[in-house]
Amino acid sequence: MANGAPIVARNLLGARLARPLDGGRCWFDGRPLFGHSKTLRGVFSALLLTALTAPLLGYGVRLGLSVGALAMAGDLLSSFLKRRLGLAPSSMALGLDQIPESLLPALVLRGAFGLDGDEVLTVSGAFFLLGLVLSALLYAVGIRKQPY
Repeated sequence: MANGAPIVARNLLGARLARPLDGGRCWFDGRPLFGHSKTLRGVFSALLLTALTAPLLGYGVRLGLSVGALAMAGDLLSSFLKRRLGLAPSSMALGLDQIPESLLPALVLRGAFGLDGDEVLTVSGAFFLLGLVLSALLYAVGIRKQPY
């Protein structure tokens, strides 16, 4: 939910509320902190959707917010690292695009979900594979801009 919410919000709202999270600021290297594709709208939509979805899955709203916040923190970390590597916003970095946003919530919230170390890795690996498949499908139907 956290991963897909920003895409859905972009498709529903267009350019409305698409303010870059980094405000256009650059890091010491002269590159953007996160890039123009990381928006306040995207983060807020991820938090909202995970909070609303959690009770439907038998979890509390606070846990849903935590999952969303940690997933977005992992996504922002990967964007920050991609900018340091000189990669353009929305460019593909296999693994870096998928792993932080699933591994961080799974690690931090493993107790809340009753996960052991192997299960944390399994969750992250499943997210990695499912993310690639769903991304290609969403691209095929015109929801995503790129097939990854």
